[in-house]
Amino acid sequence: MQLMELPQRSLKCGRLALDLSRPHIMGILNVTPDSFSDGGKHNAKDQAVAHALDMMADGATVIDIGGESTRPGASAVTVEEEIRRVIPVVEALSAYDVILSVDTSEPLVMQAAVKAGAHIWNDVRALTRPGALQMAAQLQVPVIIMHMRGEPTTMNQLDQYHDVTQDVISELQQRVADALNAGVKAENIMIDPGFGFAKNAQQNLKLLQELYKLNDMGYPILSALSRKRFIGEALNGADAQHRAVGSVAGHLLSIQQGACMVRAHDVKAMSDAVHVWMAMKQA
Repeated sequence: MQLMELPQRSLKCGRLALDLSRPHIMGILNVTPDSFSDGGKHNAKDQAVAHALDMMADGATVIDIGGESTRPGASAVTVEEEIRRVIPVVEALSAYDVILSVDTSEPLVMQAAVKAGAHIWNDVRALTRPGALQMAAQLQVPVIIMHMRGEPTTMNQLDQYHDVTQDVISELQQRVADALNAGVKAENIMIDPGFGFAKNAQQNLKLLQELYKLNDMGYPILSALSRKRFIGEALNGADAQHRAVGSVAGHLLSIQQGACMVRAHDVKAMSDAVHVWMAMKQA
């Protein structure tokens, strides 16, 4: 593992800007009934807004709002239903000084979300849905391009790699090239290696060990491994509700290798860890 310094750069998010020279926490807000860890807890608007405010108080600078579960075997959601779940929450949170990300693969959902006040498009399908590349170029908001093969229903059968880290980099490079060719600006691109998506436990751990290699792509890195199954397997089978400490450890390893943002369920624990890490760096 290699320790990295975060470069001086920022991400323009509407009237707000995100200083990427220090680590940021993206708090997970699932407005779904069936997400793997917290499905059904925050799928009413008032509950969702209250949870977002709690995460902001705990140290989240970005709130990631998702209306579709991408766990293996999750049911498909219509565009209309996703909009119904997501947009009222975006509208309510747009009144606060927080950066809002929307976890969606649907161009029409993101178009409605940006109109409602969202700043970042977080797409686990890397802009592969019809019209997604064109919409990203039209909206000109920051977009997070994540590595995955297939769909959540098929990804577990697509984990054959020659070298997982190099293959992830190569496949991300192709998706980034497609985005640039469609008119997405380079300064609006972030990358996510896609922990838990089309990767088995050992592949996830190797990717975590070699995350620093993604810095050569030249784009800010998001690490999103919170409560993932491979964390539970490393903890002798711990269920999702008992993976907080393991998730914090994995995210700190990511930050040490150059990740400037981590996507977390357990924001207070992650924030405490980042504060200790920053104090150590500044000593």
